[in-house]
Amino acid sequence: MPKARKRVASTPALLRRVLRSPSYRGKHVILVHGKVYAATSSAEVRRLFDTVVRDFPDETPTLAYVPRGDALVLVLH
Repeated sequence: MPKARKRVASTPALLRRVLRSPSYRGKHVILVHGKVYAATSSAEVRRLFDTVVRDFPDETPTLAYVPRGDALVLVLH
């Protein structure tokens, strides 16, 4: 299993930190148990997700894509 990043108290706080970090841009991330797992391909995301679900069966992982800096994000009000 890939090395996870430093643990943070809550999933929303961890997600905010990940979205601000330039090192995650253009990657899919899985947040679970206060850890961040990053993947660059869909095959790697599936493999990581299966591993995370097996290793943390009582927790619900959060999946997100961190867009590159030049991507447009549509916000509806």
